[in-house]
Amino acid sequence: MQLFLISKTRKKSLSLTLGPVSICVCVVLSLVCGLLVFHAGSQYALNLTRGSIKNLYTQTTPIWNQELEIQQKMLEDVQDNATKNLDALATRLSKLQSHVMRLDALGSRLASMADLHEIDFDISSTPGLGGPQPEQNRSSMEVTDFLSALQGLSSKIQDRSEKLSAMESMLIDSTLQSQTIPTGSPTLDGWVSSLFGKRTDPMTGRVEYHDGIDYAGKSGSPILAVASGIVTWSGVRHGYGNIVEINHGNGYQTRYAHNKKNIVVVGEKVDKGQIIALMGSSGRSTGTHVHFEVVNNGKAVNPKRIFH
Repeated sequence: MQLFLISKTRKKSLSLTLGPVSICVCVVLSLVCGLLVFHAGSQYALNLTRGSIKNLYTQTTPIWNQELEIQQKMLEDVQDNATKNLDALATRLSKLQSHVMRLDALGSRLASMADLHEIDFDISSTPGLGGPQPEQNRSSMEVTDFLSALQGLSSKIQDRSEKLSAMESMLIDSTLQSQTIPTGSPTLDGWVSSLFGKRTDPMTGRVEYHDGIDYAGKSGSPILAVASGIVTWSGVRHGYGNIVEINHGNGYQTRYAHNKKNIVVVGEKVDKGQIIALMGSSGRSTGTHVHFEVVNNGKAVNPKRIFH
């Protein structure tokens, strides 16, 4: 193969003769050069792509980080609100439980004071509830509806608590009144030997006014307080012998005279039905008995008028 090289001025020319080997070498060199150029171009394009991706990452990373922070803050707020709501519900539930326990205690006291039978009032059993199965499925209660129902229940419990407390106070007053108003007999096995009012005095034989009722009985038999109160006298008094005097409040006093022995002392609190003395015949007496007086606002009254 022969090549001719001519200059622009065409004054000189050069001819080259290439054999098969030379041609192969040239072709190989051409391919190698082409591959080198392609590789260099690929590396350049790759570097440009990497630079673009890096720039894009550098620009978008702060935006995504900011968005992630916002989402994280929103999630934390939701969790915080949920925790606060649960804490509020737990606090309200605790208060309701304490109110229910107080109502149970009040109910038990009222049932005991009012002498209700177990079938009438029993806090240990659940009240009967029931009804047919609804034909349509109901949706679950919303949180706002639940809170509203909880508030309504709390108000009802508070209202019932106040009413039960008022009832308890009334029953206590009634119980105290029944305990402090003199009723009944001061002896269990004695019998009436002299009534209240005018009678013939056993010592003088004259008609005189008797300020109490005499109960005769066996010596040493118990004498009982007919009401609760405070002992204001326990000792010997002229004419009465050994006498116990009890103040019951509301203007009432009771006296138990001619005792063989006084058991209680001044200042002692006594309950209704408590043994306060033993029957005897001390003082101005003809035999074993207890002289029983009821005084209201300083004036002796007939004990039978207040007996049940």
